[in-house]
Amino acid sequence: MNHADIQTKVKLVTDIANKLRGPYTPEKYGNVIIPMAILRRFDCVLAEKNEKIKPVLAKMERLKTDEASREQAVKKACGVAFYNAKCVTFEDLVGDSDNLGANFLEFIGAYSKSIAEIVKGLKFRDEVEFMIKKGLLFEVVKAFAAVDFHPATTDEFSMGYVFEEIIRTYKANAEAGDHYTPREVIELCVDLMMAEGAEELKKPGKLIRIYDGCCGTGGMLTVAKRKLKETLGTDENVRLFGQDSNPESHAICRAEMLMLGDDPRNVHEGNTLTDDKLKGEKFDLTLTNPPFGVEWKTEKALVEKEFNEKYGSRFMAGLPRISDGQLLFLQNLIAKTEPDGRIAIILNGSPLFSGDAGSGESEVRRYVLENDLLEAIVALPDQMFYNTGIFTYVWILSKNKAKKRRKKVQLIDATGLWDEQKPKSLGNKRKEITAPHRKEIARLYRAFKDSETVKILAPEDFGYQKVTVERPLRDEKGRIVLKKGKKQADPALRDTENVPLKEKIDEYVAREVLPYAPDAWVDDSKTKIGYEIPFTRYFYRYVPPKPSRDILQEVVGIEEGIRDTLASLLGRNGNP
Repeated sequence: MNHADIQTKVKLVTDIANKLRGPYTPEKYGNVIIPMAILRRFDCVLAEKNEKIKPVLAKMERLKTDEASREQAVKKACGVAFYNAKCVTFEDLVGDSDNLGANFLEFIGAYSKSIAEIVKGLKFRDEVEFMIKKGLLFEVVKAFAAVDFHPATTDEFSMGYVFEEIIRTYKANAEAGDHYTPREVIELCVDLMMAEGAEELKKPGKLIRIYDGCCGTGGMLTVAKRKLKETLGTDENVRLFGQDSNPESHAICRAEMLMLGDDPRNVHEGNTLTDDKLKGEKFDLTLTNPPFGVEWKTEKALVEKEFNEKYGSRFMAGLPRISDGQLLFLQNLIAKTEPDGRIAIILNGSPLFSGDAGSGESEVRRYVLENDLLEAIVALPDQMFYNTGIFTYVWILSKNKAKKRRKKVQLIDATGLWDEQKPKSLGNKRKEITAPHRKEIARLYRAFKDSETVKILAPEDFGYQKVTVERPLRDEKGRIVLKKGKKQADPALRDTENVPLKEKIDEYVAREVLPYAPDAWVDDSKTKIGYEIPFTRYFYRYVPPKPSRDILQEVVGIEEGIRDTLASLLGRNGNP
C-alpha cells in the first residue's frame, strides 16, 4: 500500500470519532477508536476462517480441553493463533441491530485468551457498556464494519503504519518525547545490523532472539523479523521479545505478535527501567527508539538502587541527568545483548555531547568508547518522525567487532539522503529515506573509508582531559600568599581547559596557557576525563565569504531597486 491508501484507511477510522461527540470529549476518543481498530483487524483476519474454526472448537469442546489446547488446535488447523468462539463477524452483529448490545458484549467475551487479555488490558468492556448506555454502540460497530482491514487488502507492513497513525492521532501527545518510529528508519537499523558481523545469525538452525525495551506498537520487532526473513530466507527460528509501559501500544504490539504467529506472552507491559520483565535474559539483536528528552524523576530511586548494586546492574557506566533518560535505555540494551550480539538505538543529539567531564552522560560515553563497543553513528535527516522535526542518530554497537573496526568509530553523515514524503507529510514527517538511500548508507557503512560524508576515528579522538588551571592568590601588596610554604590558589582567577586525550597536559599548558599566564599551574587532583562526540564538527564545511566587490555590487543593486520603486510610487518629480 502507498501512503495515500494508508491515509485513506486512517481517515475512515478517525472519522468514526465524530460519532462519539457529546458523550465523549476529544481526549477520550482513543479509548474507543484504538480498541475497535484492533478488534476490527482481528475480525477481518478471522472472517474467512470462522467456518473452518467451528468444527475444530466443537471437537475440542467434546474433548473438554483447556484454553491453551484449543488455541494450539486452531493454529494447527487454521493457521491463526486466536479465535472468537461465536465465529461471527462485525457484519453479522450489525445485521441483528435490535440485540447488538448484548450480542457485542458476548462477542468480545468470546475471544480466546490471547485477545481476551488485550481487551481486558484496555478496559474496553467498560467503554462498550458506556456506549450502550448512551446509544452509540450500533453506529460505531456499523461504521467499523465498513472499514476494510482484511489481510488481502491491508498487509502487515501497511497495518503497522495504520495503527501507528491512529495511535499518533489520539495518544502521541500524551507523553512528551514519544516518537513512533517510521518503518523505513527501522529497516535502516536492521540493514546496518545485518550488513556486517552477523555471520553467527546466518548459521542454519540458529535461534535468533530479538529484543526491544521500548517496543511501542512493535514496529521494530516486526520489521526486524520481516527483514531477517528476506536475508535468511526463513523466519522460523526468529523469536521476538519486548516491553513497553504504554497500555495501548502494548496491546497493539501483542496483537501484531498474534498475527505474525509469535508468542504474545513475550511482550510485557511495564517500565523497563524499574521493572525489567526479562531480567537476566540475553538476546542476539537488541534495538530500540527510547523517548527523547523525557525525565526519569519518578524512576530515580529504583534506578539508583540498581546502579549501586555490586553485581548485575544494567546501569553499569553512569546515570545521566534526570531530565533525559535516553542513555539509561542504551545501557539496558548493552546489558541484554549476547557477547556476539548487535545493537541499534535511535537517539537525538543530546547523548552525543551533553554533560561535562565526570558527568553521568560523559561516563556512559566513556564506557562505550573505552570498551570499544561503538561501531558507527549515522546522522539522519531532520523531519523524519511524525511528531518532531529534530535531527536523530542511529548508533550501531557490537560486543564483537570485526577486525578492521577494532579501536575505530565510523561517523556517517546521511542528512542529505532523503526524498520528500509523498503524497504529503504525515504530521511533522516531511522526509523519507527510500530503499536506494538505505542501500547507499549500508554501502558507506560496509566500505569503511573516509570520504566527504564518512569519518573514521579512534575512540580516544572523542576524549579529553578537563584540567583546572590555578593562579596564585596575592595579598594587598601583590605578594604571593603562601601557606606552609605552598602557593595558595586564587578562586577568582581559576579556569579550566579541555586538553585532547591524545595530548600531554604539560605540552598543552606550555603552548596554550603559560605564554599568557606565566604564573599558572595545573591542579592534577582535579583533572577529569571526559568524552563527547561533536558529530557536526567533523563534517563542517568552510564556505568563504563573498568578495567585498561582489557584496558592494549587490548593495548598489538593492539601492537602485529601492530608488526605482520609490520613483514609481511617488512620481519622477517626487509628487504622487
